[in-house]
Amino acid sequence: MRGHKIDRGGASGYALTNNNGIQSVDYHSFFKRDYKSTQASRHSGTSRHWPLRGLALVSGLVLLGVVLAKNQDTTPATALELAEQPIPAVEAVHDTEKHVSGTRIQMALALPEPPSVRASSNIDVEAALQAEAQEDALGEAEIDTAPEMATDAGEWNEVVVQRGDTLSAIFSRLEIHSQLNPILSLGDQVSLLRSIHPGEKIRALKVDGSLQELVYEPSRTRQLHVIRGDDGYQAREVERPLETRITQASGVIQSSLFQAGMDAGMSQTLIMSMANIFGWDIDFALDIREGDQFTVIYEQLFQDGEFVRDGAVLAAEFVNRGTAFQALRYTRPDGHTDYYSPDGRSMRKAFLRTPVEFARISSRFGSRRHPILHTMRQHRGVDYAAPTGTPIRASGDGRIAYRGSRGGYGKTIVIQHGQQYQTLYAHMNGFARNTAVGERVRQGQVIGYVGSTGMATGPHLHYEFLVNGVHRDPLTVRLPDAEPLPDRYMSDFKAKTAPLLAQIEMLNSLTLAGSSR
Repeated sequence: MRGHKIDRGGASGYALTNNNGIQSVDYHSFFKRDYKSTQASRHSGTSRHWPLRGLALVSGLVLLGVVLAKNQDTTPATALELAEQPIPAVEAVHDTEKHVSGTRIQMALALPEPPSVRASSNIDVEAALQAEAQEDALGEAEIDTAPEMATDAGEWNEVVVQRGDTLSAIFSRLEIHSQLNPILSLGDQVSLLRSIHPGEKIRALKVDGSLQELVYEPSRTRQLHVIRGDDGYQAREVERPLETRITQASGVIQSSLFQAGMDAGMSQTLIMSMANIFGWDIDFALDIREGDQFTVIYEQLFQDGEFVRDGAVLAAEFVNRGTAFQALRYTRPDGHTDYYSPDGRSMRKAFLRTPVEFARISSRFGSRRHPILHTMRQHRGVDYAAPTGTPIRASGDGRIAYRGSRGGYGKTIVIQHGQQYQTLYAHMNGFARNTAVGERVRQGQVIGYVGSTGMATGPHLHYEFLVNGVHRDPLTVRLPDAEPLPDRYMSDFKAKTAPLLAQIEMLNSLTLAGSSR
């Protein structure tokens, strides 16, 4: 009934109004009409009828005394009392029914005592207790207030944040726009609402059309709750920890790494994580062969028994062309986490072997016939064919030395890595943010996207690697190692990673036994 105003109530003349969200019954029209209907009609007459009038007056006084004596314990409710008495939402008295525009409205007549609360599963106990506390607080007050029962548990509405959305638009879709300013006035308590992102969800609970609770979940482990209280809205953040479970997967490549990983129950994200760990030693676009095998021990994260996502890879082994590469995740006492070989060498190299993930090599380093000029020319890099828009990663830490269009190279970026090394990326479709000349970039950072600008027959990346100004084959050049694990951490490293190595060996034996059948 919230938001409606009924001016006339049918034959009874009751009026249902809504003042500041509080429903009440306006009985003024009823009392006015009732007062007129009980007045005696005025007739002109002469003084000779005064004995009859006197007799009628005496009789009336006698009858009035009898009525008062009989009803001395019942005091009629005044119009003010009736106007302030709330309408019971569930335990309404069914003596009076009213139909307006097809909506049934049940209301209590003027009863000075509050109706008793019966035990029922449909009654909001908390609302009843609050009403009882309010009644006790009135003490000897002249006006009694009937306890208010909850009609239902309310209704949750949910919206998904869209690109370009504003809080104003979101609150409008939730039909709670009028509550935007009161909630934002909480300041830092609701600061999370000022950094919403597309795809996130916001839910609102409304009871009788009034907002009772707002829930924003920026992540599976963090929630913001805004709850209506007696003194207005209150906000609090709730942390929801994830449960970590350790699992493993093994596989043998028959057609592709992705297919083998999927057959082993691995997600695409997990497959990519494994490839990134070994990406400094193995070129996954060139080196993979049928019969290569892998074993991965990794975390899975759950919440309330439901799978959320894969966690970190704890240990992995990849056998490529008969050579085994092993990687162990280790967090040093100083807090730095990285992957190391069993003898403490960092799995990282100063450069990535391939700046485009899972691309196909379309042209190698060396002399070749130019596909457009049709002349023999030295090809001073490697071409990686990939769809337009595929991310291109910086192969190593460094500083942007050049960004722009360079003749047949098209859109090009050159990165300077210290004094000795340079890398070049050409035919790009576009540049990523934070790649202006002079900007520092980190290894693996996206610097642009595959395209076909300049003299190119199709979308691909042309990648060059220079050592002291001399072009070297990116596929065969020896890449400098990263810093190994310091000796002072080796004993702790071996103690913590020994169980993982033992588990890897056990899984390998099971994989070999299964493949030999």
